[in-house]
Amino acid sequence: MTQANITIEDIPVSAPGIVAKLVKFQGQLDESNVDEKAKIIYDLLEQVPQNLYLLFDFEELEYMNSKSIGYLTDWYGKVTEGNGKIAIAKTRSNILDILQVVGLTQLINCYATLDEAKLALFQQPAVEAEAPTQPAPAPEAPAQQTPPTEAEPEQPSS
Repeated sequence: MTQANITIEDIPVSAPGIVAKLVKFQGQLDESNVDEKAKIIYDLLEQVPQNLYLLFDFEELEYMNSKSIGYLTDWYGKVTEGNGKIAIAKTRSNILDILQVVGLTQLINCYATLDEAKLALFQQPAVEAEAPTQPAPAPEAPAQQTPPTEAEPEQPSS
């Protein structure tokens, strides 16, 4: 079994009704351990179903498989349904690349430091009130013009 560890710490917040947690990931999340480790986050979501703010610290996360990305997406949905928020901080470049490729960085903001993430997490309105901004679509290339073809003569209908 590949080694992975998840630790959870309280983040003190002055906003009433909000519960904030720092969730540190270490090691590799893969097929051998991801289901077991995911239960830790699901237990937290059951304990705090409303107004939960999660800050994921990925500094020591070396690898995550597609199943762990699926769990991350599910956690995002459950947290935002409960009027909470998620942010990710200190992500290694290989993990950030994966999150960008699958489009998760359009849902969950990623920050270089914990301080930046905390500042953004607690100053912005909840996700329910404001959807994340999407980058403008790239301009489309002009359509290729095809040379005109000779029209076939119409066949009389019988």
